[in-house]
Amino acid sequence: MNKIVATIFVLIFSIGTILAQEKIPSVEVKTLDGKVFNTDSLNHMGKPVFLSFWATWCVPCMKELDAVNENIEDWKDEVDFDVVAVSIDDQRSTNRVAPLINGKGWNDFIVLRDPNSNFKRAMNIVNVPHSMLLDKNGKVVWQHTSYSDGDEFHLFELIKKVAAGEEIKE
Repeated sequence: MNKIVATIFVLIFSIGTILAQEKIPSVEVKTLDGKVFNTDSLNHMGKPVFLSFWATWCVPCMKELDAVNENIEDWKDEVDFDVVAVSIDDQRSTNRVAPLINGKGWNDFIVLRDPNSNFKRAMNIVNVPHSMLLDKNGKVVWQHTSYSDGDEFHLFELIKKVAAGEEIKE
């Protein structure tokens, strides 16, 4: 019984930590071309950011990012925002990331690689897909795990609210 209570406490604390987080932590990851990218940069984008943790082996991840990619041009005509896709593929599968990105035409995404899961751990990510919406100051204002067809339209409504400075209540 005590183990169950302790586990629930840890889960609640972890979720609360992310939701209450004021800024994205500073972690060094790599861009597709191997350059170092400090995740603290996400705190200074000055616009909403859809942050998606994904992997090449994750089918729901592919569906979510494909759905966003199908709509991104129209959405960006209406709202200025960025998509940051963080691959959590490990050292064995990270070489599949760039060919997959190029093959899918995810050209409007900022793609980062986190092969050692340092950023994933810093953000308390357990499962993928795990998506977040950051406001213009890098504060996590919404997040969810999993993906169902049509979720991308709800996401876009939230992006518009954040861009307009509205608070998200979910």
